[in-house]
Amino acid sequence: MSAAFWDRVAERYAARPVSDEAAYEAALARVRHWLGPEMRALELGCGTGMTAEKLAGSVLFLEASDFSPEMIRIAEARRTAGNLRFSCAPAETALAGGPYDAVLAFNLLHLLEDLPGCLARVHDALGEGGLFISKTPCLGAKWYLWPVIRVFQSLGKLPRFRFLRPGALEAAIRVGGFEIVETGDYPPRLPGRFIVARKR
Repeated sequence: MSAAFWDRVAERYAARPVSDEAAYEAALARVRHWLGPEMRALELGCGTGMTAEKLAGSVLFLEASDFSPEMIRIAEARRTAGNLRFSCAPAETALAGGPYDAVLAFNLLHLLEDLPGCLARVHDALGEGGLFISKTPCLGAKWYLWPVIRVFQSLGKLPRFRFLRPGALEAAIRVGGFEIVETGDYPPRLPGRFIVARKR
């Protein structure tokens, strides 16, 4: 996964409205359910920081990281929460700052070249009973979209990503040392698989 693609699209990404506001808010509500005012949390792949800003008030401290300098520049420019810190770093570097009570990853896992490796590092970065909360586009069953997506990828309009299936993603998280305690689809039609997993 290249930071250059995300640097190039950062301004457009920041200006783009949420495609399904109801699904987005429903997912945020479920994330907040699992967070608490005593928790120290990390968001991986935070992009331009919109979700981090919305969740910062639910925890003691939130560090939000992304490996794209342009994404972080935009995020930092519009930061308002006092307990929120942005950092430009790859996942492995950000995770080294643990232990955390919760690690968050939204619209990230399908982009990773080494998903098992990242899950192992998340596991190591969490304290005892820590939570890994993620939401991931799972297009593995949407085979009719693949040719269109491949065309857009070849034109540099979309990043490379895995066509995951929800069951396979959940299995990988379990193998990574987690117990899944909640799942959901936000929005259902993609689906955007929401998973809350507790460190075993």
